[in-house]
Amino acid sequence: MIPPLIAYKSDPVRGAVWHDIFAREAPDLRLVDWTPDGEAAEARFLVAWTPPPDLPRAMPRLEALFCIGAGIDHLPVRELPPAVQVVRMVDPNLTASMVEYVVMAVLALHRDLPFYRIEQAGGRWTPRPVKPAAERRVGIMGLGVLGQAAARAVAGFGFPVRGWSASPKALDGVETFAGDDALGAFLSGTDILVCLLPLTAATRGLLDGDLFARLSPGAGLVNAGRGGHVVEADLVAALEGGRLSGAVLDVLATEPPPAGHPLLAHPRVIATPHVASATQPAGAARQVIQGVRAHLRGEPIPHAVDRSQGY
Repeated sequence: MIPPLIAYKSDPVRGAVWHDIFAREAPDLRLVDWTPDGEAAEARFLVAWTPPPDLPRAMPRLEALFCIGAGIDHLPVRELPPAVQVVRMVDPNLTASMVEYVVMAVLALHRDLPFYRIEQAGGRWTPRPVKPAAERRVGIMGLGVLGQAAARAVAGFGFPVRGWSASPKALDGVETFAGDDALGAFLSGTDILVCLLPLTAATRGLLDGDLFARLSPGAGLVNAGRGGHVVEADLVAALEGGRLSGAVLDVLATEPPPAGHPLLAHPRVIATPHVASATQPAGAARQVIQGVRAHLRGEPIPHAVDRSQGY
């Protein structure tokens, strides 16, 4: 029996780990590197962050596209035949690194790091009173795998945590809200807002001046979702006007940002270059092996995307 073919199109250094895992743990499957004129074009499965152009023509036998990361907003989903499944990455290491980032960012805003960075740059020694975590409400937008894990971790520091999602979710110790009608109630009284939403038509530009105005005065923002969630001019205005006291941003609308970008240079912004979480190659390879084998058995692929929802 000819082993099913999986094409890999991503970083070649990480790819070496993929090949090792497949060789040792999945001899029933065959992993090949993508080349436009090679046998990879006949593969039934593709692993990629950036698929080849005109994917239906480039890979006519494709049955499933496995995204190398958690987000799929950059993929040409609408171009794919309905039968092609799109699968997002849910790696325990990816979740753990995102939790670390969110906790770091929430604590940085809670303990006034943007303010102290400005004071330090000016040579000033200006202590502020320390506010207890129990008096700072954290709101997390997006209660998928990453959002739920982050909510639990933040709650462990004593913060009152609330979460908002498109559909109802229940999470012990977290006050939950769902849908557009509940967004205002979720925002009201939120002191630190964390965005972990998927980027869809409904969430693009959601973090705008109107939304910032509904947060507690002087609130902080953490965006580890996508740059497209934020109307950047509105965020600059909210920071300049004092509506927001600071922001921790792992993503921007354009990456890398152009020289002189107002958020990258803003004294009240802590910016990181899209490093909040990263898929570990060994864990990702094992997830793809599990997904391919499930598909070959006629079972649903874990973490397949609902294409009507966009996530």
